[in-house]
Amino acid sequence: MQQGPKREARPLDARQTCLRLGAIGAIVLFSGAAFAYVGGWLDPQRLTPARVVDALEANSGVHAGFRRNHAKGVCVVGHFESNGAAHALSTAAVFAAGNTPVVGRLALPGGNPFAPDSSVPIRSFALQFTSPNGEQWRTGMNSMPVFPLNTPRAFYDQQLAGRPDPKTGKPDPQRMQAFFAAHPETAAFRAWAKTAKPSASYATESYYGLNAFYFVDAQGKQQPVRWRLAPLDVPAAPAAQPQHDADYLQADLQQRLAQGPLRWRLLVTLGEAGDATNDATRQWPADRPTVDAGTVVITRSVSQDEGPCRDVNYDPTVLPGGIAISDDPLLPARSAAYATSYERRTGEGPPQGAKVSSHSTQPERAQ
Repeated sequence: MQQGPKREARPLDARQTCLRLGAIGAIVLFSGAAFAYVGGWLDPQRLTPARVVDALEANSGVHAGFRRNHAKGVCVVGHFESNGAAHALSTAAVFAAGNTPVVGRLALPGGNPFAPDSSVPIRSFALQFTSPNGEQWRTGMNSMPVFPLNTPRAFYDQQLAGRPDPKTGKPDPQRMQAFFAAHPETAAFRAWAKTAKPSASYATESYYGLNAFYFVDAQGKQQPVRWRLAPLDVPAAPAAQPQHDADYLQADLQQRLAQGPLRWRLLVTLGEAGDATNDATRQWPADRPTVDAGTVVITRSVSQDEGPCRDVNYDPTVLPGGIAISDDPLLPARSAAYATSYERRTGEGPPQGAKVSSHSTQPERAQ
């Protein structure tokens, strides 16, 4: 088949050149605008992970190499002894009968790694389960039955309301009162906080997952769940007393582990129709069925400066097959903020220039 004569490319005239450059410029401009929107640069009111972490830093200061929240803590190591009871609800390998290694972290809320242990009545427990198939399940729990707020924006606004007054070093009570008045969903948490006292031990606390998730069984059926850890074989610890030093929690943990492993039952509550899956400020009814999935066993602790939990981002959306996130808006927000915090602290290197002493609130200078 014969081809016709080739046409020579004609140079663009000035008008065509302008149109083409304009089209390219529009594409570049659109792409830049898209990135700017995602980054929150065009809309100063749009909430971004960076703004959330900035707010945490403004309240607690920047401590190089430390987490921007739950900065003070200790690594723990052990395993999960599954009894197989939850495996009918979830195909996750962690729930098959047998043991799964865990790397955890016990900590305090807040961004100050040198805060006294009695500064807040809340303790936290984060865990990473690693199954033989390589899948991981990461979860962060707190020793309170409800979360104070149910949206990322409300959490951010709380950080702004709680920003310390430069003159007093403490939040403005009137500003906090106005915030709580505007957020009636905080009522359950505030009622709990009125009587909550700082425990003298990590080992005797119950830890609540707070957010709802779904277990997914072999047929693909989704079951809404919440989980918690309940301590085994330990009497309740007294509240912190004046004779306790500023770092009594880690010392207590070491003393208890020297006598043997610490254990918590992993209890999974099964939600029913009508139970909120998108609101961490609301508890489910107490009569909901609970499955005892097994026992978390902690055998040793290691300083967070050099322990295996140091570089773990306890992102609650890192889930194995058989567990799925719910419609709770706090979950993707936590994931994004944790990633931003992780990038900042790991970019700064290990916790710099200081280690938390067992008997002092002040940093010890590295030798």
